[in-house]
Amino acid sequence: MVLPLECRSIRGYSEGILMLTLHMTGYGFSQRRCRGAVEWFIFKYLPRHHITLEVLHRGLKRDGMMGYCTVQDCDWRPRSFLIEIQSTLNEKDYIITLLHELYHCYQHIRGDLRDKRGIRCWKGIDYSEVDYEDQPWEIEAYEMENVLYEEYLNHIHK
Repeated sequence: MVLPLECRSIRGYSEGILMLTLHMTGYGFSQRRCRGAVEWFIFKYLPRHHITLEVLHRGLKRDGMMGYCTVQDCDWRPRSFLIEIQSTLNEKDYIITLLHELYHCYQHIRGDLRDKRGIRCWKGIDYSEVDYEDQPWEIEAYEMENVLYEEYLNHIHK
């Protein structure tokens, strides 16, 4: 579904139009919750970008993960993303995980995080051999999780 969203329909934002192609698939999720968090994040952090986003809800417990973010198009100016998220998370963990993965989209669009021929780079430096917990994009996304969650809660409770 293509959503030419008017900013005035989202509380707290000035008028304007943003193009967001949002596909929500899978099972065990609230479309309203997913759409609300995605729209808020895109309006707040990526208001001038045309984004295509698929949010796939599925079982990730076997993978030991709560969510993934993958670039679907090119790495040079990426605008199409797939977020896979565990479908059985409680509401708080769901929102935090979704915002964490959306922050990875932001890092890609900003140009800090890139995948070049199978090599994961952060600000031009190869980090493909670094352990997950030491990857700078994960450190930054984890630091931002609670900040984003609090901002989002403040927004929806206005």
